[in-house]
Amino acid sequence: MVDLAVISLSGGLDSCVAAAIAKAEGFELALLHADYGQLTEARERRAFHDIADFYSVPQNRRLVISFENLRKIGGSALTDSNIPLPEGDLQREGVPVSYVPFRNAHLLATAVSWAEVLQAPHIFVGFVEEDSSGYPDCREAFLKSFEATANLGTKPETNLKLHAPLIHLHKAQIVAKGLALGAPLHLSWSCYQGEEEACGHCDSCLLRLRGFHEAGAQDPIPYSARPTP
Repeated sequence: MVDLAVISLSGGLDSCVAAAIAKAEGFELALLHADYGQLTEARERRAFHDIADFYSVPQNRRLVISFENLRKIGGSALTDSNIPLPEGDLQREGVPVSYVPFRNAHLLATAVSWAEVLQAPHIFVGFVEEDSSGYPDCREAFLKSFEATANLGTKPETNLKLHAPLIHLHKAQIVAKGLALGAPLHLSWSCYQGEEEACGHCDSCLLRLRGFHEAGAQDPIPYSARPTP
């Protein structure tokens, strides 16, 4: 019997590669997408469904959850229009204003609930600690702590395993891994503010473009501007 895995799939590069890894490891996929009122949610949701189509994931194993509470709470440039999104700066230190307060805890809790219902013993996330934007809820220590909490708070037979296969990779390694697995990187979307074309200058675009450049590959998505890495 093939194990089922719940994949947290934003539609971005990292979660796309995490889904590709789960598929390559022989798991059947159940895909979870979070709508928390982010600026590019419509484009991210399209990427989610495009990637789900690519992997032939049936509709009953696609779940889009609204985290409207995160938009109401605010505190992030991605959810509050009163907080401007600054130009990307890969040398910036500290937690950026694009951080959505404790978002990944909400996301993981939902993934755990769904996994328990589906009797799926595995959850995959695209967290990246080594080469991320400095988000505290993308750290390995946080994920391990949450796995312990999830197994304390679910039925004894649930026994969940949380996987973050990209956690210690740099973006170029993630791109290379995705290309090697035939992941549909052309269907993914990472930009924080553009929906027709990626802006090319937010932190997420800069990280992505640098990753492709260092991997010796051309990013297949459209950009309104492609700065020199």
